[in-house]
Amino acid sequence: MTYAITQSCCADASCISVCPVNCIHPTPDEPDFGTTDRLYIDPRACIGCGACADACPVDAVFPIDKLTGELSVHAEINRERFSEIPASYPWGQPQFPRSLPTDAAAPKVAVVGTGPAAGYAVQSLLRSTDAEITLIDRMTTPGGLIKFGVAPDHPSTKQIEHTFATSYKHPRVRMHLGVEVGRHISHAELTEHHNAVIYAVGAPGHRTLGLPGEDLPGTLAAREFVAWCNGHPDMAADAVELSSERVVIVGNGNVALDAARLLLSDPDELAGTPIAEHALAALRKSKVREVVLLARRGPEHAAYTRSEWIGIQQRLAGRIVVDGHGGAGEVIAAAAEGSTAGLLRDLPVEDVDWDRAPAGDRRLVLRFSSAPAEVVGDAQVRALRVGDGSGSRDLDAGMVLWSVGSRGVRIPQLPFDEASGVIPNEAGRVQPGTYVVGWAKRGAAGGIGANRACAAETVDALIDDAAAGRLHAAPKNAKSFNKLLRSRK
Repeated sequence: MTYAITQSCCADASCISVCPVNCIHPTPDEPDFGTTDRLYIDPRACIGCGACADACPVDAVFPIDKLTGELSVHAEINRERFSEIPASYPWGQPQFPRSLPTDAAAPKVAVVGTGPAAGYAVQSLLRSTDAEITLIDRMTTPGGLIKFGVAPDHPSTKQIEHTFATSYKHPRVRMHLGVEVGRHISHAELTEHHNAVIYAVGAPGHRTLGLPGEDLPGTLAAREFVAWCNGHPDMAADAVELSSERVVIVGNGNVALDAARLLLSDPDELAGTPIAEHALAALRKSKVREVVLLARRGPEHAAYTRSEWIGIQQRLAGRIVVDGHGGAGEVIAAAAEGSTAGLLRDLPVEDVDWDRAPAGDRRLVLRFSSAPAEVVGDAQVRALRVGDGSGSRDLDAGMVLWSVGSRGVRIPQLPFDEASGVIPNEAGRVQPGTYVVGWAKRGAAGGIGANRACAAETVDALIDDAAAGRLHAAPKNAKSFNKLLRSRK
C-alpha cells in the first residue's frame, strides 16, 4: 500500500533521507524545495515500505487506505502533484555532515533561542562537532514558535517539539531560561564565555500598515491572538475581548486563517488541544458571529497555502461565503482548477449587507479588493474603514487583527537591517564567532522544516571558522557564566 503526506507536514526532509526509491519531492536539491508548504509522495514510485512514516517527526505520513474522513483528500493531493511529471527522478548527490578536524578543540557555543531554528542548529552541532552548547531563551518555557506560534488546534505540528527536546537533554547541552540578551546579559558577555554565539531569535516584531487608529484597544496582530490562545507569557489573560459580533482580519495568509479558525471553531473541539485555559474560557463566552478576512487584492493573489485552506474549509464546512464585491465571483469562476482562486469555486458568492449585524451560525466572509484606510473608534475599536476605488465604507467590528507579516527586532551590539528586518549575514555568518539562523537570518518566510537546511548552512560556516582559528578566545568558563547569571537574576 502506498503512502501519502497530509496537512501537518513540516517539510524538513526527514522522510526524504530515508526513502529507498526517491519518491518524495521536492528534495533539497530541487528548485522548489523550501517554497512549498509540504512534501509529496509519488504513488507511482512508492513501494509502501513505511520508512517515511517512521521518520516523520510530526506524524504526517499515512498509508492511503488509512486516510479516511477529512484526511481522504490528501491522497488525491499527492497524486495530483505528479500528474504531469515523469515517473523517474535523478538521484541527487549524497550529502554528508561536515565535521571539525580531529585536532581542533571542541568549541563552546551559545545558542540564543529554543524554537525550531535553534533546535535544528543544536542537532547539527551535536552531530558534526564535540561542541559544549549553552541554550539561552528569554522565555521560561522552551519551544519558541512551536510552543507559542503554532495554533493549538494543530497538535500534530507541535509534536516536532519532542524531537528538539531530546537534543536539549543531551549531556553536552545546558539550558538557561528566563534570560534575555540585551537585558540580563550582553552580547559581549556571551562572547567572553563562548567561542561562538548563534542567534535563533526569530521575527518577534510584526508589521503594521501605519493607519490612523491602529493603536486603539481592540487592535492587535493576528499572531498575538494565536500567542494568546497558546498562553504566551507576554499576552495577558484579559488581552483579548470577544464581546463584539464581528471581527475583521486584515490579510489572508496562514496566520490569518489560524486566527479565523480559532475564533469560529466549536470550543468543545478545542478543549482537547493545548489551548490556554483563559482562551478556551473566553471562546466559550464569545459573542463573535462573523469573521471577515479582508484582502487588498483579488482572490487570485490570496496568500494562504492550499493545505491550510483545505483545513479551514473542512472545519467550517458550509459556513464560508465570498463577498461578491469587486467582481470576486467572476474571478473565481474563471480561475484554473487547483489555483489559489480556484480553491474557492464551490463557495457561495453573495452581496453581503454590511449594514446588518451578523446573524445565524458563525461564519467566515472573504472580502477582496478592499484596502483598509482607518480604524474607527474612541476608547475602543468600533469599525474598520475600507476603500475600494469607488469610495469608502465602515465595516462595524469590535476587534481588528493585522496579519500583514512579521519582522525581526534589533539586538544590542549586533548589526540590524531596518528595511528587511534581519541581522545582516553571509550564509549565516554575521562575523567570525557570531552567527544567525532562521527568520532572523533570512526573513519571516518558510515553515518549520525550512530551518533544517538553514541551520546546516550556518553551522557549516561556524565549522569553517573554527577550523581556521577565527572563533572567539572565550577566556571565561561555564562556572563563571553561571555565576554571572545568578548575579543578574
